[in-house]
Amino acid sequence: MFDAVPGPLLPVAETTGRVLAVRYLLRAEPSPGLLPRLLQPLARRDLTPDGLRTRVEGAAMRVEIAVTLPEEAIETVAGNLRSVVGVARLEVERGRVRGG
Repeated sequence: MFDAVPGPLLPVAETTGRVLAVRYLLRAEPSPGLLPRLLQPLARRDLTPDGLRTRVEGAAMRVEIAVTLPEEAIETVAGNLRSVVGVARLEVERGRVRGG
């Protein structure tokens, strides 16, 4: 059984309250499990993509994921996507502010 160790709470990260439209543009090795692995970082945050495009070009797959998310989550999701096996390149395009 796990017992929590009492201690001070970790500081809460400040949030801007801004929500942005973002596009993640990826180049990866095509594999059957690639798309579910790319969607996992969004699913963990209860986010549904606004759009998803894929295209196989020779030995590579290009993937575009459009999503609206809080500004403070953009780089965290980008880091999660970079760590997916097979991802060779990732670019992030930030769009317009949707709130705050």
